[in-house]
Parts: sequence; C-alpha cells; structure tokens
Amino acid sequence: MRDRGSPTRVGILGGTLDPIHVGHIETARAARRALDLSAILVMPARTPPHRAHGPAASMFHRFAMASLAVQDLDAWTVCDDELRAEGPSYTALTLERLARNGLAAAETYFITGADAFAEIETWYRYPDVLDLAHFIVISRPGFAASSLAGRLPQLRERVRPAGASGTTAPGAAVYLVDARTPDVSSTDIRARRRAGESITGLVPAAVETHILRHRLYTDDSNGEHD
Repeated sequence: MRDRGSPTRVGILGGTLDPIHVGHIETARAARRALDLSAILVMPARTPPHRAHGPAASMFHRFAMASLAVQDLDAWTVCDDELRAEGPSYTALTLERLARNGLAAAETYFITGADAFAEIETWYRYPDVLDLAHFIVISRPGFAASSLAGRLPQLRERVRPAGASGTTAPGAAVYLVDARTPDVSSTDIRARRRAGESITGLVPAAVETHILRHRLYTDDSNGEHD
C-alpha cells in the first residue's frame, strides 16, 4: 500500500482503443503493480500515426467505451487530450502537452506493449521521446519484454529493473516487465463482430453492452462515425 509520502507516478495507457479490451486493462494493471503507480490515465488516440486507415469507431464511441471500461477501477481516469488535438496522435506531442499542464516527466510512466516498443526507432521524434517520460514495457503473448534488452542494445543505459517498490533511478528510464496478459486484440474483436461471433470475455461487460447496443464493428453499424 502506498503511503502519503510516496511520489506521484501516473501511468499513461494510450492507443487507438478500437475497442478497449481486457488485454489493455491487464497490461495497465501489470504496469501499476510493477512500478507502484498511483493512478492510470487512459488516453484514446484521435488519429493513430501507424495505421493506414482511421479507427472503425468514432472518437465519441471510443471515449465512451474507455470510460465504461474503467468506471469501477480505483484511480483510473479517461482523458480526451489526444481526441481534442488536431493531427496525428504522436506520443511525443502528448507527453509535452501533459508536461505543460503540470505532469512532470519524472512523474509520467508511459505504458506500452513489447511488440509496439520493439518499433521505437520508428516513433516520431525518436530518441527524444524517451526523455519525456519513463516507459513501462509489458510482455505481449509470445513476446517477452525482457527480450528487448538484446534487441535494442542502444537503450541498455536506460533499462532499469522494475521492482515491486517502484524505486527509480535518476533520468528517464525504460522498465521491461515480463507479465502474463490476455491474448486479445482489437483487430480480432472487430473481425469477430463482422463474422457475427461472440466477444464475451474479450472486453469488459459494459463495453460489450455498448458495442451491441450501437451495433459497432458490423456492416450495419449505427453511428460509428457520428
């Protein structure tokens, strides 16, 4: 349990979240446990820069689903910062906006999957983006976070152990956290919806209700792009 003297550590869970699913939630939970994060900020992207096509569901539906997913989770909040910002949702620009609004880099922990972080050299403003926050890299099914230490030797000086106490070394760090997370993807969920298959258990129950009610991710979707 955190004491009142513990430093603030805010985890940022970004992504298209199209839709948010149990894999996203468990990834952030693993990060919170490993680094003793005081809060989780969920931030749906407006325009993901690494996707050829835009999100299937509108920003309004994706924000609503994220809100439903975290409504019963303590110290989890959904933020519309990226949804309000014009242009591609680059992590570097997002972190700079958060800093201008008072969230210091030393307090910010950007959460990402090992598969996404493996492509860090392609991210906008690499390597400068790594100075804007700590990064918590969580294993994905079939992709251990610890394997990145060998794949990205140029980041060796940044890699830190992620102990339960959340103790950090000076400077922006990269924490590689091996943790089991569900083998779920938004792509698979959308495909299941198009095929008329169940998505029960792949998304939080309230998110499933929203998807079914609004007929999202089907050929007869109602208001996906409102």
